[in-house]
Amino acid sequence: MLSAFFHSLLLAQAATSQVPLEQARLDVCLEQARADPATAITEASTWLGEASGAETSYPQQCLGYAYTLLLRWDAAERAFLAAREAALPSNAFRRAQLATMAANAALAEERADAALISLTIAAEDAQAAADDGLRSIVETDRARALVLKGRETEAEGALEAARSLDPQNALAWLLSATLARRLGKLDEAQGLIETAVALAPDYPEVGLEAGVIAMLQGREAAAEASWRSVVEIEPDSEAAATARGYLAQLAEPAAEEAAP
Repeated sequence: MLSAFFHSLLLAQAATSQVPLEQARLDVCLEQARADPATAITEASTWLGEASGAETSYPQQCLGYAYTLLLRWDAAERAFLAAREAALPSNAFRRAQLATMAANAALAEERADAALISLTIAAEDAQAAADDGLRSIVETDRARALVLKGRETEAEGALEAARSLDPQNALAWLLSATLARRLGKLDEAQGLIETAVALAPDYPEVGLEAGVIAMLQGREAAAEASWRSVVEIEPDSEAAATARGYLAQLAEPAAEEAAP
């Protein structure tokens, strides 16, 4: 789930570009990275050597993205932070994006402290950009880092802020439901996951969590239906593999009862 979300965030671009030609070249570089990250690193490094000033932000972003595809999270984090530092101060939206990308790279290795530092920067940039959607993403990721630190109450507050800033942020609703469930607040978790389902009915992780919550509430048929939907939506996903495991566990007692 988090990997897919991270990549979607990486590919999101600012609504306006201070350097249109550099943005176009970045788009080409990102496409190259998806096909061949090692070659993209070589090409982005060459581009970086040719660029100067704010222009260096773009090859640094491409480097960061390519490193994520190779699971080189520390290198990706450093590249995204360098990209953010080079970006024009007037482009607060882009700077917030890049700091958030750096935080996600740190989170991939569960380095919560590093992620929180980048997210503090991202929050300031997002505030300057006056973009509530981006602020919501930052708060969602901050909650993830806080959970890693065992600071669940603060994480609940961050997720509440994320939902308030952008009520359409399905990931915030999903993570809120997951956290509530882990804290034993099943009724609250049910309400939260229902909203997540309404916002993202085809998101496998939403169906997976809906099934877990239903099972803990004793609603076995609802749990089974949720998990089967996950398998149908994305049969080759990690979520589907987990759902199949849950379904197999449900089938075991039934098989035992049916045995002569």
